Amino acid sequence: MRLLKKLVGAALVLGGVGAVAGWFLSAPVGLDAETLAQLGPGDAARGKRIFSAGGCTSCHAKPGSKGDARLELAGGLELKTPFGTFVPPNISQDAKDGIGAWTVEDLANAMLKGVSPAGEHFYPAFPYTSYAHMKSADIADLYAFLKTLPAVAGKAPGHKLGFPFNIRRGIGLWKRLYLSSEPVIAFPDGTPDPVTAGRYLVEGPGHCGECHTPRAFTGGTKKSEWLAGAAATEGKGIVPNITPGEGGLSDWSQADIANYLETGFTPDFDTVGGAMVDVQRNMAELAADDRAAIAAYLKAIPPHPNGYPAREKPAS
Repeated sequence: MRLLKKLVGAALVLGGVGAVAGWFLSAPVGLDAETLAQLGPGDAARGKRIFSAGGCTSCHAKPGSKGDARLELAGGLELKTPFGTFVPPNISQDAKDGIGAWTVEDLANAMLKGVSPAGEHFYPAFPYTSYAHMKSADIADLYAFLKTLPAVAGKAPGHKLGFPFNIRRGIGLWKRLYLSSEPVIAFPDGTPDPVTAGRYLVEGPGHCGECHTPRAFTGGTKKSEWLAGAAATEGKGIVPNITPGEGGLSDWSQADIANYLETGFTPDFDTVGGAMVDVQRNMAELAADDRAAIAAYLKAIPPHPNGYPAREKPAS
C-alpha cells in the first residue's frame, strides 16, 4: 500500500510538471523588437504585388465575389477539412469587424508568428507557416496596401471545430514542429537570381506548398516531399505534383509554366480549373519577371514522384 501511494504521488508530480512544461512550451511567441524595427513605413504600390502573390482575395473575399467586389475582404468562405471547418475572417479595414484597428506590428505578428493582437494562436488554416518566410519590409508594404481597401461591416462566422482542435493553446506545440523561417529548399551559392527570387514567392507569400505538398497526420507539410502533390484537403480530388519529376512538370518548360500562370492555358491548350482558377487569376496580376522567377524555381527544385495515392483508372 505504501509503495502504491508513492507511485501515485510520483505520477501526480510528473503529470503536474508535464502540464506546467506544456503550458510554457505552448505559449504564443511574438516577434522580437529588432524584427519589428525593420518593418518601416511601407509602400502601397509594392504592397499590391504582395497582395496578389499571396492571393488574399481567394480566401477573404466574400464567396462568389467578382470584379472590384473581390477587394471587399469580408471573409466567410468555409474551408472544410479533416480537422473541422475553418472560416477566414473579415480582414477589411472595418475597425470593429475587420482589422482596421490593427497596427503594422499586429499584422507582422499575425503573418510571421501566427499570433493575434490579443496574444492568441491563429489556426494554421491561415498559412503563416509559409508567410514566416517573408521579409518584414514586404509585410509593411502589404499593410500599406490593405489600408487603401474598403471597410466592410459584419463579422464572419466562427470556426466549427470539435475537441481537441478547438483548444488553441495546443497550436503552440504544433508550431514548434512546423513554424520556421528557414528556406524549404537550400540552394548552393551562385544559384541564379531568378531561382532564389522564385523561391521567395513560392515558399513565402505564394504559399504554394500549403496545397501542393502532402501532409502528415498532424496536419503539417512533409518537407521531404515538397510540392509533390497531395490529396485535396477539401473533397476527394488531388492537387497536382508541380516538381520537375515524373507526373509533375517534367515536360513543361519554364516558358510553359510562366505562360500558364499568365493565361491559364497549359502546353496542351487545356485550361486552368478548380481552386487553381483563383490562384492563376492572382498570378496574372504579377509582373512577367515574377512569373518567370516562379517558373525558374519550380524547374530547379528536387523532383519527386506524385505525393498522392494513385488514381483508379475508369473501367473499360
